[in-house]
Amino acid sequence: MGRVSKAQAQEKRQQVVATASRMFREKGTAVSIADLMKAVGLSHGAFYKQFASKDDLVGKAIAHAFEDPAAHSPAGLEEPAGDHETARRTLIEQYLSIWHRDHAEDGCPVSGFATDLGRDPDQAARSQDVYINGVRNRAARLATGDDDGMAQLCTMVGALVLARATRGNPISEELLQSARTALTKSGTGQFEPQQRTD
Repeated sequence: MGRVSKAQAQEKRQQVVATASRMFREKGTAVSIADLMKAVGLSHGAFYKQFASKDDLVGKAIAHAFEDPAAHSPAGLEEPAGDHETARRTLIEQYLSIWHRDHAEDGCPVSGFATDLGRDPDQAARSQDVYINGVRNRAARLATGDDDGMAQLCTMVGALVLARATRGNPISEELLQSARTALTKSGTGQFEPQQRTD
């Protein structure tokens, strides 16, 4: 068997990063190198020819998720068109959808990596700039008037994480619907908490 060219090695490296990005969003960064490399069709030993460590790969996977156009507009999370308010409402509806809840691997990296980065301060520090820029960019897509979009993004990400944690129970869809209603109730984009009726 001949040697792998630099171009082939780079292609395999990108394939590992892309696969890791999807697997880490779906299952968390605890996914083993052996399972990751098996999913790519490479040997465990091939990993160390491409990456200094798993932490190195996690950082690259996070960066890839924020740079990948598919993570911005995966199937079911299409980039909305039209005026800003229509686009904002469409984004909220799609983000807080059952499809997005059930497809973390193709979904938003803000929610996909939040839990792991919260558990690992060292990894969070290494990936902080990329992650923070991603958070700011997504919030900006929700901004309206004096609202910078941060509270809206927090509501969306929190609702999605909770809906994923409660999947299989009716509360999962209730969480998504409650956040959608709160965020789309007014035309201003301001968060409007629902009134309690009990």
